Amino acid sequence: MSADRAAAAPRFDLPEPDAFTRPYWDAAAEGQLLIRRCAGCGRAHHYPREFCPYCWGEDVGWERASGEATLYTWSVVHRNDLPPFGSRVPYVAAVVDLAEGPRMMTEIVECAHEALRVGMPLTVTFREAGEEAVPVFRPRG
Repeated sequence: MSADRAAAAPRFDLPEPDAFTRPYWDAAAEGQLLIRRCAGCGRAHHYPREFCPYCWGEDVGWERASGEATLYTWSVVHRNDLPPFGSRVPYVAAVVDLAEGPRMMTEIVECAHEALRVGMPLTVTFREAGEEAVPVFRPRG
């Protein structure tokens, strides 16, 4: 580890890709959101797992998601002491329903907090997080 990195404050917003999730993070770097779909039961899920959380099948593959979602719920975070979140407050932590079915935890960006509504149509965008890109959502249209 470099002296600069060792001296830097820890960050709690950086993903930790592994061999299994590498396709997800590579796609995100190219502006694409991936989900997993089970060939056995046909259901999609997110976060990426090596098995289907519905039928426990292992015939699960990557699929490009449309990037469209609707807002299910949210919370405006006014305090977070973990670096670098403190410099981002207030921000919107949210759960969205992807068009393909799965629910996903994320952040809403480019939207006034007062404009947030259950069912609001959203589209994916990506934010840099160290060497990776993280999916976040903004209002569609």
